[in-house]
Amino acid sequence: MLRRLLLYLSRAGWARNIVTHWGLARRMARRFVAGETLDEALAAARTLNANGLWVTLDYLGESVARAEDTAEVVSTYRATLEAIAANGLQASVSLKLTHLGLDIDEALCFANLRRVLETAQQHSTSVTIDMESSAYTDTTLRLYRAARDCGFANVGTVIQAYLYRSAADMQALAAEGAHIRLCKGAYLEPPEIAYPRKKDVDASFVRLMQAYLLSPPPAYLCIATHDEAMIRAAEETIRQHAIPPARYEFQMLYGIRPARQAELVAAGHPTRIYVPFGAAWYPYFMRRLAERPANLWFMVRSALRR
Repeated sequence: MLRRLLLYLSRAGWARNIVTHWGLARRMARRFVAGETLDEALAAARTLNANGLWVTLDYLGESVARAEDTAEVVSTYRATLEAIAANGLQASVSLKLTHLGLDIDEALCFANLRRVLETAQQHSTSVTIDMESSAYTDTTLRLYRAARDCGFANVGTVIQAYLYRSAADMQALAAEGAHIRLCKGAYLEPPEIAYPRKKDVDASFVRLMQAYLLSPPPAYLCIATHDEAMIRAAEETIRQHAIPPARYEFQMLYGIRPARQAELVAAGHPTRIYVPFGAAWYPYFMRRLAERPANLWFMVRSALRR
């Protein structure tokens, strides 16, 4: 129930206006967000790289309403890619199609995506198209495949384990040799299309993860989870089948389980940290609270102590 409430609040404008002006919430958000500027994100990336961790930088934002606003988004992503190259960082970028104008016009969105991919290709940097709610799944996969058809081998996308359709999607993507991030899913979805119970989502994640790891190359899997049971299941599959590090990586979110991140690196597993930055941090922050409601109680206790 609390998770559903937090996910609802992540989309509520009135809640955004309250929380974004609450100093405690802004300070708490810094646990999960590197900062509001590119320079802050680059500093975080340098620190993570120094500790043996790869990075993917995400300029926060979604559901842009005006076509002219997408120019700034594209410019920021291209500047981010240029900065990654200039600083010699072990980093990629992640982006949302609604941030590039998908809700305005699909052709506009794809043109913007191409501009980002062209800059990334010039620097041999990869780009991951994030998956948003189920309303965008078909379009996201279609534009991902369109980008591949245009010769952009540096693009990957995301599959969410809580959707019933994901088994068929993963099977098709494996046959295409796709670069896929597998996550559980962080949006509020109806039970008609998504597993409503955590144990069923967990079981789906393990099935999808194992099948993709065992698919032939060049299929590449990013195992995006903080769940210890999921991590151990992946480690066991990798060990049993002697899957080389060139076929997979673990991914975790900035600010969550840093000690476990270090353990994965020490064990020889490629590990990448999802580092978000930007002023539009509210929806992302609320989804992180929904994933771990204990963080909400931490905020409440901190407020009461003041």
